[in-house]
Amino acid sequence: MQDLATKFANLTIQSDFIFKKVMSRKRICKHLLEELLQIEIADINYIEAEKTIDPNYTSHGIRLDIIVADDKNTHYNLEMQVKNNKNPNTHVLPKRSRYYQALLDFDLLQAGQPYDLLPPTFIIFICIFDFFEKGNYVYTFKKRCLENLELELPDEATTMLLNTNGSHGEISKDLKSFYDYVNNHIVTTDFTKQIDDEISYLKLDTKVRREYMLMEARLLDERREGIAEGETNANTATAKRLLSMGLTVQDIAKATSLPIEQVEALKAD
Repeated sequence: MQDLATKFANLTIQSDFIFKKVMSRKRICKHLLEELLQIEIADINYIEAEKTIDPNYTSHGIRLDIIVADDKNTHYNLEMQVKNNKNPNTHVLPKRSRYYQALLDFDLLQAGQPYDLLPPTFIIFICIFDFFEKGNYVYTFKKRCLENLELELPDEATTMLLNTNGSHGEISKDLKSFYDYVNNHIVTTDFTKQIDDEISYLKLDTKVRREYMLMEARLLDERREGIAEGETNANTATAKRLLSMGLTVQDIAKATSLPIEQVEALKAD
């Protein structure tokens, strides 16, 4: 419990938990979107923080960090991305953004509604690494025609990967200060001071601390259950191989730590 308390005290905005809490403050989330997109937003409404979208029991569900909609019904999904899951064969982050977009659209369009009711959407990943290694502050993606790159598919879906370690491009002073704060916890503007003050308040809130500890305890239990299930599956697979090699039920039970009854059931199958 002491370790969790220390961990909570050391959390920064890079933590999903703190990021969601900070971005749940309307003035902060709204200003970040305005600075990023260089637009004015009259107001935003929170659809849900940490919204779970699970279309059916056979599909891979997702848990989105923050979803907000502005006064023009544009929907924004904000995600903090700390790990660079990049390998030369499967680029996890781009395909993750594709899946997020698909399920967000699925959630936004009710049964029987026409497709033109789908609102404009922005999937925004705030990355503490440069996924494309080009040095851009921001990478913005829309669909274009390969035969005519000036021709854009007007599906109103935009994906943005923010690179907090970038050095190229034009971004506002407040957005640059936000990048510096994410990277190094440096307060350089009133905007980042608001964020830093909010995090300080959160850490003094006993309800927030209790929520974090319960969440971490739940995740630990889930990991333990997953490890136990994985070990059981591995032992079952080993038992089947040993049975095919003609070993006795008793020897297999000893080798795999499976109950004799379970090994006998596998043999009967």
